[in-house]
Amino acid sequence: MVSTTPQMDQLLDIEDFNGRIVEAYNNGTAEKGLSADISVARSLCAPGSGIYRDFSYIAPEIPEFIGDNCVGCMDCVTECPDTAILGKITTKEDLEARLAKETDPEKQQFLRDQFVETAKYFKNFEKKGKDGAYFGIFIDPTKCKGCAECVEVCGDKEALKMIGKTEENLQDYRDGWGFYEDLPESPKDYLIEKSVQDMMLTYRSNLYVGGAGSCMGCGEATAIRMMLAATGFTYGEDNVGMVASTGCNTVYTSTYPYNPYTIPWTNSLFENGPTDAMGVRARWDQSGWQDKKLWVLGGDGAMLDIGFQALSRMLMSGMDINVLVLDTQVYSNTGGQASTSTYMGQATKMSYHGSAVPGKTERRKELGQICMMHPDVFVAQTITTLPNHFYKAVMAANEFPGPSVITVFTTCQPEHGVGDHLAAHQAKLAMESRAFPIFIYDPREGERIKERLSLRGNPAVNDDWYKIRKTGETVDFVSFARTEGRFAKHFDADGQPSEALLAAQADRLENWRMLQEMAGII
Repeated sequence: MVSTTPQMDQLLDIEDFNGRIVEAYNNGTAEKGLSADISVARSLCAPGSGIYRDFSYIAPEIPEFIGDNCVGCMDCVTECPDTAILGKITTKEDLEARLAKETDPEKQQFLRDQFVETAKYFKNFEKKGKDGAYFGIFIDPTKCKGCAECVEVCGDKEALKMIGKTEENLQDYRDGWGFYEDLPESPKDYLIEKSVQDMMLTYRSNLYVGGAGSCMGCGEATAIRMMLAATGFTYGEDNVGMVASTGCNTVYTSTYPYNPYTIPWTNSLFENGPTDAMGVRARWDQSGWQDKKLWVLGGDGAMLDIGFQALSRMLMSGMDINVLVLDTQVYSNTGGQASTSTYMGQATKMSYHGSAVPGKTERRKELGQICMMHPDVFVAQTITTLPNHFYKAVMAANEFPGPSVITVFTTCQPEHGVGDHLAAHQAKLAMESRAFPIFIYDPREGERIKERLSLRGNPAVNDDWYKIRKTGETVDFVSFARTEGRFAKHFDADGQPSEALLAAQADRLENWRMLQEMAGII
Protein backbone atom coordinates (compact mmCIF):
# COMPACT_ATOMS: atom_id res chain seq x y z
CA MET A 1 0.00 0.00 0.00
CA VAL A 2 1.38 3.41 -0.99
CA SER A 3 0.12 6.90 -0.39
CA THR A 4 0.62 9.10 -3.39
CA THR A 5 2.57 12.17 -4.43
CA PRO A 6 1.80 14.57 -7.30
CA GLN A 7 4.08 12.46 -9.52
CA MET A 8 1.57 9.59 -9.22
CA ASP A 9 -1.36 11.52 -10.62
CA GLN A 10 -1.30 9.43 -13.78
CA LEU A 11 -2.01 6.34 -11.65
CA LEU A 12 -4.59 7.85 -9.33
CA ASP A 13 -7.12 10.61 -9.92
CA ILE A 14 -7.20 12.02 -6.38
CA GLU A 15 -10.41 14.01 -6.91
CA ASP A 16 -12.14 10.89 -8.24
CA PHE A 17 -10.74 8.81 -5.39
CA ASN A 18 -11.86 11.17 -2.63
CA GLY A 19 -15.26 11.52 -4.27
CA ARG A 20 -16.42 8.35 -5.95
CA ILE A 21 -14.41 5.73 -4.05
CA VAL A 22 -14.32 7.14 -0.52
CA GLU A 23 -17.96 8.15 -0.71
CA ALA A 24 -18.92 4.62 -1.74
CA TYR A 25 -17.15 3.24 1.34
CA ASN A 26 -18.72 5.87 3.54
CA ASN A 27 -22.26 5.07 2.43
CA GLY A 28 -21.79 1.29 2.35
CA THR A 29 -22.20 0.73 -1.40
CA ALA A 30 -18.54 0.05 -2.25
CA GLU A 31 -18.67 -3.76 -2.13
CA LYS A 32 -21.38 -4.07 -4.77
CA GLY A 33 -21.24 -0.73 -6.50
CA LEU A 34 -17.60 0.06 -7.30
CA SER A 35 -16.16 -0.99 -10.63
CA ALA A 36 -12.99 -3.08 -10.55
CA ASP A 37 -11.06 -0.41 -12.45
CA ILE A 38 -7.31 0.12 -12.36
CA SER A 39 -7.50 2.53 -9.40
CA VAL A 40 -9.41 0.10 -7.19
CA ALA A 41 -7.32 -2.85 -8.38
CA ARG A 42 -4.07 -1.14 -7.40
CA SER A 43 -5.46 -0.18 -3.96
CA LEU A 44 -3.61 3.12 -4.11
CA CYS A 45 -4.76 5.58 -1.45
CA ALA A 46 -4.87 9.33 -1.81
CA PRO A 47 -2.89 11.33 0.76
CA GLY A 48 -4.87 12.17 3.87
CA SER A 49 -8.01 10.32 2.76
CA GLY A 50 -8.56 9.33 6.39
CA ILE A 51 -9.94 12.84 6.91
CA TYR A 52 -13.20 11.65 5.31
CA ARG A 53 -13.71 8.78 7.77
CA ASP A 54 -16.40 9.19 10.40
CA PHE A 55 -15.99 7.59 13.84
CA SER A 56 -18.74 9.58 15.54
CA TYR A 57 -20.87 6.43 15.91
CA ILE A 58 -18.22 4.48 17.87
CA ALA A 59 -18.35 5.72 21.47
CA PRO A 60 -21.21 6.99 23.65
CA GLU A 61 -19.07 9.79 25.12
CA ILE A 62 -17.00 12.69 23.83
CA PRO A 63 -14.73 15.19 25.63
CA GLU A 64 -16.11 18.60 26.53
CA PHE A 65 -13.81 21.61 26.65
CA ILE A 66 -14.02 23.72 29.82
CA GLY A 67 -12.29 26.90 28.71
CA ASP A 68 -12.07 28.60 32.10
CA ASN A 69 -9.71 25.86 33.32
CA CYS A 70 -7.45 25.72 30.24
CA VAL A 71 -3.83 26.91 30.52
CA GLY A 72 -2.86 26.18 26.90
CA CYS A 73 -0.40 23.41 27.82
CA MET A 74 -1.30 21.42 24.65
CA ASP A 75 -0.98 18.05 26.43
CA CYS A 76 -4.37 16.91 25.14
CA VAL A 77 -3.54 17.85 21.54
CA THR A 78 -0.13 16.18 21.74
CA GLU A 79 -1.28 12.89 23.26
CA CYS A 80 -4.46 12.31 21.21
CA PRO A 81 -3.81 9.24 19.03
CA ASP A 82 -6.45 10.16 16.45
CA THR A 83 -5.85 13.85 15.65
CA ALA A 84 -9.33 14.37 17.07
CA ILE A 85 -8.48 17.34 19.27
CA LEU A 86 -6.56 20.35 18.02
CA GLY A 87 -5.78 23.78 19.35
CA LYS A 88 -5.74 27.18 17.72
CA ILE A 89 -4.54 30.66 18.56
CA THR A 90 -6.43 33.61 17.10
CA THR A 91 -6.20 37.35 17.30
CA LYS A 92 -9.19 39.44 18.35
CA GLU A 93 -9.43 40.84 14.83
CA ASP A 94 -9.60 37.42 13.16
CA LEU A 95 -12.02 36.07 15.76
CA GLU A 96 -14.44 38.96 15.39
CA ALA A 97 -14.28 38.77 11.60
CA ARG A 98 -15.24 35.11 11.65
CA LEU A 99 -17.97 35.57 14.27
CA ALA A 100 -19.52 38.32 12.17
CA LYS A 101 -20.50 35.66 9.62
CA GLU A 102 -22.87 34.06 12.13
CA THR A 103 -26.43 35.40 12.15
CA ASP A 104 -27.68 33.24 15.03
CA PRO A 105 -26.82 35.03 18.33
CA GLU A 106 -26.81 31.77 20.35
CA LYS A 107 -24.48 30.06 17.92
CA GLN A 108 -22.28 33.13 17.81
CA GLN A 109 -21.99 33.11 21.61
CA PHE A 110 -21.26 29.38 21.65
CA LEU A 111 -18.40 29.82 19.18
CA ARG A 112 -17.05 32.83 21.06
CA ASP A 113 -16.95 30.77 24.25
CA GLN A 114 -14.60 28.27 22.62
CA PHE A 115 -11.76 30.76 23.00
CA VAL A 116 -10.26 31.87 26.30
CA GLU A 117 -7.64 34.26 27.62
CA THR A 118 -4.76 32.13 28.93
CA ALA A 119 -1.68 33.47 30.66
CA LYS A 120 0.48 31.72 28.08
CA TYR A 121 -0.91 33.38 24.96
CA PHE A 122 -2.77 36.44 26.25
CA LYS A 123 -1.54 37.86 29.53
CA ASN A 124 2.16 37.18 28.97
CA PHE A 125 2.06 38.90 25.60
CA GLU A 126 0.23 41.88 27.11
CA LYS A 127 3.03 42.18 29.66
CA LYS A 128 5.44 42.48 26.73
CA GLY A 129 3.40 45.33 25.29
CA LYS A 130 1.75 43.23 22.56
CA ASP A 131 -1.87 42.36 21.96
CA GLY A 132 -2.89 39.15 23.66
CA ALA A 133 -4.23 36.27 21.59
CA TYR A 134 -7.08 33.89 22.34
CA PHE A 135 -6.63 30.13 22.62
CA GLY A 136 -9.18 27.41 21.99
CA ILE A 137 -9.45 23.64 21.91
CA PHE A 138 -11.67 21.95 19.32
CA ILE A 139 -12.82 18.33 19.10
CA ASP A 140 -13.52 16.72 15.72
CA PRO A 141 -16.48 14.39 16.40
CA THR A 142 -15.72 12.37 13.25
CA LYS A 143 -12.25 11.40 14.51
CA CYS A 144 -12.80 11.05 18.26
CA LYS A 145 -13.14 7.43 19.45
CA GLY A 146 -13.98 8.38 23.03
CA CYS A 147 -10.85 6.91 24.63
CA ALA A 148 -10.62 9.80 27.17
CA GLU A 149 -6.83 9.96 26.86
CA CYS A 150 -7.13 13.75 26.60
CA VAL A 151 -9.02 13.93 29.89
CA GLU A 152 -6.40 11.74 31.58
CA VAL A 153 -3.42 13.83 30.49
CA CYS A 154 -5.24 17.07 31.31
CA GLY A 155 -5.37 15.73 34.86
CA ASP A 156 -6.13 18.08 37.72
CA LYS A 157 -6.33 21.08 35.40
CA GLU A 158 -9.82 19.74 34.59
CA ALA A 159 -10.15 21.59 31.29
CA LEU A 160 -11.71 18.50 29.72
CA LYS A 161 -14.33 16.03 30.85
CA MET A 162 -16.27 13.24 29.15
CA ILE A 163 -19.97 13.81 28.46
CA GLY A 164 -22.65 11.74 26.77
CA LYS A 165 -23.27 12.25 23.06
CA THR A 166 -26.62 13.58 21.85
CA GLU A 167 -27.80 14.66 18.43
CA GLU A 168 -27.84 18.24 19.71
CA ASN A 169 -24.33 18.39 21.12
CA LEU A 170 -22.86 16.51 18.15
CA GLN A 171 -24.15 19.32 15.96
CA ASP A 172 -22.44 21.80 18.28
CA TYR A 173 -19.19 19.87 17.85
CA ARG A 174 -19.59 19.90 14.07
CA ASP A 175 -20.21 23.64 14.14
CA GLY A 176 -17.19 24.16 16.38
CA TRP A 177 -14.95 22.11 14.12
CA GLY A 178 -16.12 24.02 11.05
CA PHE A 179 -15.38 27.23 12.94
CA TYR A 180 -11.87 25.95 13.71
CA GLU A 181 -11.21 25.09 10.07
CA ASP A 182 -12.50 28.45 8.83
CA LEU A 183 -10.18 30.50 11.02
CA PRO A 184 -6.68 31.41 9.78
CA GLU A 185 -3.76 29.30 10.96
CA SER A 186 -2.37 30.13 14.40
CA PRO A 187 -0.15 33.22 13.90
CA LYS A 188 3.51 32.25 14.21
CA ASP A 189 4.28 35.33 16.32
CA TYR A 190 2.35 33.71 19.18
CA LEU A 191 4.02 30.29 19.05
CA ILE A 192 6.20 29.82 22.13
CA GLU A 193 9.63 28.59 21.03
CA LYS A 194 10.36 26.97 24.38
CA SER A 195 7.02 25.13 24.30
CA VAL A 196 7.80 22.34 21.84
CA GLN A 197 4.18 21.20 21.93
CA ASP A 198 3.21 24.38 20.12
CA MET A 199 4.40 22.68 16.95
CA MET A 200 1.00 21.05 16.67
CA LEU A 201 -0.60 24.47 16.29
CA THR A 202 0.81 24.65 12.76
CA TYR A 203 -0.59 23.01 9.65
CA ARG A 204 2.81 21.78 8.45
CA SER A 205 3.11 19.54 11.51
CA ASN A 206 -0.20 17.77 10.89
CA LEU A 207 1.06 14.95 8.67
CA TYR A 208 -1.22 12.40 10.38
CA VAL A 209 -4.79 13.58 9.87
CA GLY A 210 -6.62 10.78 11.69
CA GLY A 211 -9.11 8.29 10.33
CA ALA A 212 -6.86 5.33 11.15
CA GLY A 213 -8.47 2.15 12.45
CA SER A 214 -6.29 1.87 15.55
CA CYS A 215 -7.72 0.74 18.88
CA MET A 216 -9.15 3.34 21.24
CA GLY A 217 -6.29 5.19 22.93
CA CYS A 218 -3.57 3.36 20.94
CA GLY A 219 -0.12 4.20 22.30
CA GLU A 220 1.51 3.61 18.92
CA ALA A 221 -0.55 6.20 17.06
CA THR A 222 0.44 8.98 19.46
CA ALA A 223 4.14 8.21 18.93
CA ILE A 224 3.72 8.24 15.15
CA ARG A 225 1.81 11.53 15.23
CA MET A 226 4.46 13.18 17.39
CA MET A 227 7.38 11.94 15.29
CA LEU A 228 5.74 13.23 12.11
CA ALA A 229 4.79 16.52 13.78
CA ALA A 230 8.37 17.26 14.79
CA THR A 231 9.73 16.25 11.39
CA GLY A 232 7.07 18.07 9.39
CA PHE A 233 7.36 21.23 11.48
CA THR A 234 11.11 21.45 10.80
CA TYR A 235 11.38 20.14 7.23
CA GLY A 236 7.89 20.35 5.70
CA GLU A 237 5.72 17.52 4.36
CA ASP A 238 7.41 17.56 0.94
CA ASN A 239 10.69 16.51 2.56
CA VAL A 240 9.50 13.48 4.55
CA GLY A 241 8.96 9.87 3.47
CA MET A 242 8.33 6.66 5.35
CA VAL A 243 8.78 2.90 5.08
CA ALA A 244 6.62 0.80 7.40
CA SER A 245 7.27 -2.78 8.45
CA THR A 246 4.15 -4.93 8.52
CA GLY A 247 2.43 -4.74 11.88
CA CYS A 248 -0.38 -2.97 13.69
CA ASN A 249 0.87 0.36 12.36
CA THR A 250 0.38 -0.72 8.73
CA VAL A 251 -2.99 -2.36 9.33
CA TYR A 252 -4.73 0.55 11.03
CA THR A 253 -3.27 3.11 8.61
CA SER A 254 -4.12 1.29 5.39
CA THR A 255 -7.68 0.06 5.77
CA TYR A 256 -8.65 0.86 2.19
CA PRO A 257 -9.49 3.54 1.22
CA TYR A 258 -8.52 5.45 4.36
CA ASN A 259 -4.96 6.77 4.69
CA PRO A 260 -4.13 9.08 7.64
CA TYR A 261 -0.77 10.19 6.19
CA THR A 262 -0.25 13.19 3.94
CA ILE A 263 3.30 12.06 3.07
CA PRO A 264 4.43 9.29 0.70
CA TRP A 265 4.82 5.95 2.44
CA THR A 266 5.13 2.30 1.61
CA ASN A 267 4.47 -0.91 3.52
CA SER A 268 7.22 -3.50 3.26
CA LEU A 269 7.35 -7.00 4.72
CA PHE A 270 7.52 -7.72 8.44
CA GLU A 271 11.24 -8.42 8.40
CA ASN A 272 12.77 -6.04 5.86
CA GLY A 273 11.57 -2.49 6.45
CA PRO A 274 15.15 -1.21 6.99
CA THR A 275 16.31 -3.02 3.83
CA ASP A 276 13.53 -1.40 1.82
CA ALA A 277 14.51 1.96 3.29
CA MET A 278 18.12 1.48 2.19
CA GLY A 279 16.89 1.20 -1.39
CA VAL A 280 14.74 4.32 -1.03
CA ARG A 281 17.62 6.25 0.52
CA ALA A 282 20.02 5.18 -2.22
CA ARG A 283 17.60 6.29 -4.93
CA TRP A 284 16.89 9.58 -3.18
CA ASP A 285 20.60 10.29 -2.88
CA GLN A 286 21.08 9.52 -6.58
CA SER A 287 18.34 12.05 -7.31
CA GLY A 288 20.01 14.75 -5.22
CA TRP A 289 17.47 14.45 -2.40
CA GLN A 290 19.99 14.04 0.41
CA ASP A 291 18.12 16.55 2.60
CA LYS A 292 14.83 14.62 2.60
CA LYS A 293 14.11 12.78 5.85
CA LEU A 294 13.36 9.05 5.70
CA TRP A 295 11.78 7.18 8.61
CA VAL A 296 11.24 3.46 9.11
CA LEU A 297 8.46 2.26 11.44
CA GLY A 298 8.28 -1.16 13.03
CA GLY A 299 7.18 -2.92 16.18
CA ASP A 300 9.42 -4.81 18.57
CA GLY A 301 8.69 -8.03 16.67
CA ALA A 302 9.81 -6.50 13.39
CA MET A 303 12.92 -4.80 14.79
CA LEU A 304 14.06 -6.93 17.75
CA ASP A 305 13.15 -10.34 16.33
CA ILE A 306 12.64 -11.36 12.72
CA GLY A 307 13.91 -8.07 11.27
CA PHE A 308 16.84 -7.48 13.61
CA GLN A 309 19.43 -8.57 11.03
CA ALA A 310 17.99 -6.13 8.51
CA LEU A 311 18.09 -3.36 11.11
CA SER A 312 21.67 -4.17 12.06
CA ARG A 313 22.75 -4.15 8.42
CA MET A 314 21.10 -0.79 7.87
CA LEU A 315 22.91 0.66 10.90
CA MET A 316 26.24 -0.59 9.56
CA SER A 317 25.58 1.00 6.17
CA GLY A 318 25.98 4.48 7.62
CA MET A 319 22.99 5.69 5.59
CA ASP A 320 20.97 8.68 6.79
CA ILE A 321 17.87 6.72 7.84
CA ASN A 322 15.82 7.13 11.03
CA VAL A 323 14.04 4.23 12.72
CA LEU A 324 11.09 4.48 15.12
CA VAL A 325 10.53 1.26 17.07
CA LEU A 326 7.01 0.99 18.51
CA ASP A 327 7.70 -1.19 21.54
CA THR A 328 4.54 -2.90 22.80
CA GLN A 329 6.48 -5.89 24.21
CA VAL A 330 4.27 -8.29 22.22
CA TYR A 331 3.32 -9.15 18.66
CA SER A 332 0.13 -7.10 18.93
CA ASN A 333 -0.89 -7.49 15.30
CA THR A 334 -1.16 -11.29 15.48
CA GLY A 335 -2.80 -11.73 18.84
CA GLY A 336 -0.22 -10.90 21.47
CA GLN A 337 2.51 -13.52 21.21
CA ALA A 338 5.73 -12.99 23.15
CA SER A 339 8.63 -11.19 21.50
CA THR A 340 12.18 -10.77 22.73
CA SER A 341 11.04 -7.40 24.05
CA THR A 342 8.51 -9.07 26.38
CA TYR A 343 9.19 -8.71 30.11
CA MET A 344 9.92 -11.72 32.29
CA GLY A 345 6.75 -13.07 33.87
CA GLN A 346 4.46 -11.39 31.36
CA ALA A 347 1.52 -13.53 30.26
CA THR A 348 1.21 -13.69 26.48
CA LYS A 349 0.38 -16.16 23.80
CA MET A 350 3.37 -18.48 23.44
CA SER A 351 4.21 -17.78 27.09
CA TYR A 352 1.03 -18.49 28.99
CA HIS A 353 1.04 -18.19 32.77
CA GLY A 354 0.12 -21.55 34.26
CA SER A 355 0.97 -23.95 37.07
CA ALA A 356 4.19 -25.10 35.39
CA VAL A 357 5.41 -22.01 33.53
CA PRO A 358 4.83 -18.56 35.12
CA GLY A 359 4.63 -16.56 31.89
CA LYS A 360 7.69 -15.47 29.91
CA THR A 361 10.84 -17.03 31.36
CA GLU A 362 13.39 -15.38 29.06
CA ARG A 363 14.89 -12.02 29.89
CA ARG A 364 14.01 -8.96 27.84
CA LYS A 365 16.27 -7.99 24.95
CA GLU A 366 17.49 -4.39 25.16
CA LEU A 367 17.59 -2.97 21.66
CA GLY A 368 18.95 0.37 22.80
CA GLN A 369 22.18 -1.03 24.20
CA ILE A 370 22.67 -3.26 21.16
CA CYS A 371 22.24 -0.34 18.76
CA MET A 372 24.77 1.71 20.77
CA MET A 373 27.37 -0.92 19.99
CA HIS A 374 27.08 -0.20 16.27
CA PRO A 375 29.55 2.51 15.24
CA ASP A 376 28.27 6.08 14.80
CA VAL A 377 24.57 5.47 15.45
CA PHE A 378 22.28 7.89 17.29
CA VAL A 379 20.09 5.99 19.79
CA ALA A 380 17.27 7.10 22.05
CA GLN A 381 14.74 5.40 24.27
CA THR A 382 11.80 7.61 25.16
CA ILE A 383 8.10 7.97 25.99
CA THR A 384 5.41 10.23 24.56
CA THR A 385 4.38 11.38 28.04
CA LEU A 386 7.50 13.54 28.24
CA PRO A 387 7.12 15.59 25.04
CA ASN A 388 10.33 17.57 25.62
CA HIS A 389 12.40 14.38 25.74
CA PHE A 390 10.53 12.75 22.85
CA TYR A 391 10.79 15.77 20.57
CA LYS A 392 14.43 16.35 21.49
CA ALA A 393 15.20 12.77 20.46
CA VAL A 394 13.33 13.08 17.15
CA MET A 395 14.90 16.42 16.24
CA ALA A 396 18.38 15.18 17.11
CA ALA A 397 17.81 12.02 15.06
CA ASN A 398 16.77 14.11 12.07
CA GLU A 399 19.87 16.30 12.43
CA PHE A 400 22.26 13.38 12.92
CA PRO A 401 24.17 12.67 9.67
CA GLY A 402 23.74 8.91 9.72
CA PRO A 403 21.52 6.14 11.05
CA SER A 404 19.41 6.65 14.14
CA VAL A 405 17.11 4.45 16.22
CA ILE A 406 14.42 5.71 18.60
CA THR A 407 12.63 3.12 20.72
CA VAL A 408 9.40 4.32 22.32
CA PHE A 409 7.19 2.60 24.89
CA THR A 410 3.81 2.18 23.22
CA THR A 411 1.01 0.87 25.41
CA CYS A 412 -1.17 -1.78 23.76
CA GLN A 413 -4.29 -1.63 25.89
CA PRO A 414 -5.80 -5.04 24.92
CA GLU A 415 -2.51 -6.90 25.41
CA HIS A 416 -1.29 -5.02 28.47
CA GLY A 417 -4.65 -5.25 30.18
CA VAL A 418 -5.13 -1.55 30.90
CA GLY A 419 -7.84 1.04 30.24
CA ASP A 420 -8.24 2.81 26.92
CA HIS A 421 -7.30 6.15 28.50
CA LEU A 422 -4.04 5.01 30.10
CA ALA A 423 -1.42 4.90 27.32
CA ALA A 424 0.41 8.00 28.52
CA HIS A 425 -0.04 7.12 32.20
CA GLN A 426 1.42 3.63 31.77
CA ALA A 427 4.32 4.85 29.67
CA LYS A 428 5.29 7.30 32.39
CA LEU A 429 4.97 4.62 35.06
CA ALA A 430 7.15 2.28 32.98
CA MET A 431 9.82 4.96 32.95
CA GLU A 432 9.54 5.75 36.67
CA SER A 433 9.67 2.07 37.65
CA ARG A 434 12.82 1.32 35.58
CA ALA A 435 10.76 -1.02 33.40
CA PHE A 436 11.60 1.28 30.49
CA PRO A 437 14.30 3.86 31.35
CA ILE A 438 14.68 6.75 28.95
CA PHE A 439 18.00 7.92 27.55
CA ILE A 440 19.70 9.63 24.62
CA TYR A 441 22.96 8.35 23.17
CA ASP A 442 24.57 10.85 20.79
CA PRO A 443 27.98 9.99 19.27
CA ARG A 444 28.61 13.69 18.67
CA GLU A 445 28.86 14.34 22.42
CA GLY A 446 32.27 12.74 22.93
CA GLU A 447 34.56 9.76 22.45
CA ARG A 448 33.46 7.79 25.50
CA ILE A 449 30.13 6.14 26.20
CA LYS A 450 29.67 8.12 29.42
CA GLU A 451 30.00 11.33 27.42
CA ARG A 452 27.53 10.19 24.79
CA LEU A 453 24.87 8.64 27.04
CA SER A 454 22.45 10.83 29.00
CA LEU A 455 19.89 9.47 31.45
CA ARG A 456 18.43 12.94 32.02
CA GLY A 457 14.66 12.76 32.40
CA ASN A 458 14.57 9.68 34.60
CA PRO A 459 13.70 10.36 38.25
CA ALA A 460 16.36 9.76 40.91
CA VAL A 461 19.11 8.87 38.42
CA ASN A 462 21.62 8.16 41.21
CA ASP A 463 19.38 5.67 43.01
CA ASP A 464 18.17 2.15 42.33
CA TRP A 465 14.50 3.10 42.59
CA TYR A 466 12.52 6.29 42.50
CA LYS A 467 10.66 7.25 45.69
CA ILE A 468 7.66 9.56 45.66
CA ARG A 469 8.59 12.42 47.96
CA LYS A 470 5.11 13.12 49.34
CA THR A 471 4.29 9.54 50.28
CA GLY A 472 7.68 7.85 50.54
CA GLU A 473 6.39 5.08 48.25
CA THR A 474 9.03 3.22 46.26
CA VAL A 475 8.17 2.90 42.57
CA ASP A 476 9.71 -0.37 41.37
CA PHE A 477 8.89 -2.95 38.74
CA VAL A 478 6.42 -4.68 41.03
CA SER A 479 4.58 -1.36 41.41
CA PHE A 480 4.31 -1.15 37.63
CA ALA A 481 3.21 -4.77 37.29
CA ARG A 482 0.35 -4.27 39.76
CA THR A 483 -1.32 -1.87 37.33
CA GLU A 484 -1.37 -4.15 34.28
CA GLY A 485 -3.44 -7.24 33.55
CA ARG A 486 -0.55 -9.04 31.86
CA PHE A 487 1.05 -9.55 35.29
CA ALA A 488 -2.16 -10.16 37.27
CA LYS A 489 -1.50 -13.84 38.02
CA HIS A 490 1.74 -13.01 39.79
CA PHE A 491 -0.06 -11.63 42.84
CA ASP A 492 -1.64 -13.83 45.48
CA ALA A 493 -4.82 -13.11 47.43
CA ASP A 494 -2.89 -10.83 49.78
CA GLY A 495 -1.27 -8.94 46.88
CA GLN A 496 2.17 -10.45 47.41
CA PRO A 497 4.31 -10.82 44.25
CA SER A 498 5.49 -14.22 43.01
CA GLU A 499 9.12 -15.34 42.87
CA ALA A 500 8.96 -15.07 39.08
CA LEU A 501 7.90 -11.43 39.29
CA LEU A 502 10.65 -10.66 41.80
CA ALA A 503 13.11 -12.19 39.33
CA ALA A 504 11.71 -9.88 36.66
CA GLN A 505 12.25 -6.96 39.02
CA ALA A 506 15.86 -8.01 39.58
CA ASP A 507 16.32 -8.08 35.80
CA ARG A 508 15.02 -4.52 35.51
CA LEU A 509 17.32 -3.33 38.30
CA GLU A 510 20.32 -4.98 36.66
CA ASN A 511 19.49 -3.26 33.39
CA TRP A 512 19.15 0.11 35.15
CA ARG A 513 22.47 -0.28 36.93
CA MET A 514 24.14 -1.13 33.64
CA LEU A 515 22.81 2.11 32.14
CA GLN A 516 23.98 4.04 35.21
CA GLU A 517 27.45 2.57 34.82
CA MET A 518 27.57 3.30 31.08
CA ALA A 519 26.52 6.90 31.74
CA GLY A 520 29.23 7.33 34.36
CA ILE A 521 26.80 7.76 37.24
CA ILE A 522 28.04 4.81 39.33
